[in-house]
Amino acid sequence: MATIIETRNIQKTYRMGVEEVQALKSINITINRGEYVAFMGPSGSGKSTLMNIIGCLDTPTAGTYTLNQKLVSDMSENELAEVRNKEIGFVFQTFNLLPRASCLENVALPLIYAGYGKAERSEKAFLALKSVGLEDRVHHKPNELSGGQRQRVAIARALVNDPSIILADEPTGNLDSKTSYDIMDLFHELHQKGNTIIMVTHEDDIAHYAHRVIRLRDGLVESDNVNPSPTTGKRELV
Repeated sequence: MATIIETRNIQKTYRMGVEEVQALKSINITINRGEYVAFMGPSGSGKSTLMNIIGCLDTPTAGTYTLNQKLVSDMSENELAEVRNKEIGFVFQTFNLLPRASCLENVALPLIYAGYGKAERSEKAFLALKSVGLEDRVHHKPNELSGGQRQRVAIARALVNDPSIILADEPTGNLDSKTSYDIMDLFHELHQKGNTIIMVTHEDDIAHYAHRVIRLRDGLVESDNVNPSPTTGKRELV
């Protein structure tokens, strides 16, 4: 399998007043195309910092990050912006939808930056919404949707540019258990179609959907294990 993400001795230090906080101490991971990986760890373990670096939203203090065989530190600001727009689809815990825009307009937003015309944006956005089962909600505003539907809109937006990687930061953090499992079933389907998925979660039952779990603690990789029996398909609440 082709390597899509490789970090070597990644470190990240934040300065808070006169104090320095080392969020990541030395992270070495390799992720191949088509993998489904969960980052786990307690608060302060560095998992969200690592996710931000992989998503090119933040830069390491030291070490190297190679994405799709390209050294990220060698990329210009324009190249980084293009990577964030076309190579990576982001799904956030808080959905990050524009409240006054329709579902279709929210999903089409990345396509504006990618230079698509209005007709093509609408067509691609509609197909993305259809892929997450919301073709009958295209003209609804976020406040007219349930939490699970809002997260599906966010997933459709992440998919609309056919990215190499989907990054999901606590994608079920604001959802009830049944809706969480519905969303994770959707991620399972996306992985089955060949998407590379990396998610941050602190919930064991959510991490169990991933095929590989990387646990972080105190800015280091504590363990990196293949999940022998990941959760698949629909699951029922008991």
